Amino acid sequence: MSGHSKWSTIKRKKGAKDAQRSKIFSKLIKEITVAARLGGGDAEGNPRLRLAIAKAREANMPADNVKRAIQKGTGELEGVHYEEVVYEAFGPGGVAMLIETLTDNRNRTVSDIRHALDRHGGKLATSGSVSHLFTTMGTIMVAGDDVDEDTVMAAAIEAGAEDVRNDGDLFEVLTDPGELEAVSAKLRAAGLQFDSAEVARIPSTTVTLEGKPAHTMLHLMDGLEDLDDVQRIYANFDISEEEMAKAQ
Repeated sequence: MSGHSKWSTIKRKKGAKDAQRSKIFSKLIKEITVAARLGGGDAEGNPRLRLAIAKAREANMPADNVKRAIQKGTGELEGVHYEEVVYEAFGPGGVAMLIETLTDNRNRTVSDIRHALDRHGGKLATSGSVSHLFTTMGTIMVAGDDVDEDTVMAAAIEAGAEDVRNDGDLFEVLTDPGELEAVSAKLRAAGLQFDSAEVARIPSTTVTLEGKPAHTMLHLMDGLEDLDDVQRIYANFDISEEEMAKAQ
């Protein structure tokens, strides 16, 4: 499995026991604030804001928190000005990584990221050395517990999706980024339940990891996700189910 869907599977298996609600809320609030600042506070006319609000609802964030985040983004309330910065990096075994951040202090953010990378066999990369290995797509993660591949494939084709990948516990439905909301709505209308629907960066090639490099890579992902400024991480690692079982 490739890094994006693999990490989604790992986090799903880990479940609520590892969830840190305050940290999750903090990242969501940043995303809502920036989305409102860039595209306005009307969710109907701001696709990025609509997706951010949908994620907040999935995380059971109180409506008042969402409202205040939007108002901070539009300037109705005083708030911190966050900027989007994407860092390129290499992980263990030459894994390519894109680390998306929202930060009010670049020096702090890059220092924290460099420290996490150094601890787990990674390093920052020069601009452009990694980004060309990823394509931006709409991704919908359909839980595979109660549905088979034929059902998902038929519904995805009918909804206008571009591809479906079977990643074991999850089916990854890929769409054009601009069609993500429309395809999601059609899948929901067809009765499919999904864990997430978002615009993501999909790797064009993967690096297979085994043994210590595989385990180190998973620790690195955990360490980076624990940083307040890091919003999302994309990586092109591939780890077998057998290695995954050892890492649990």
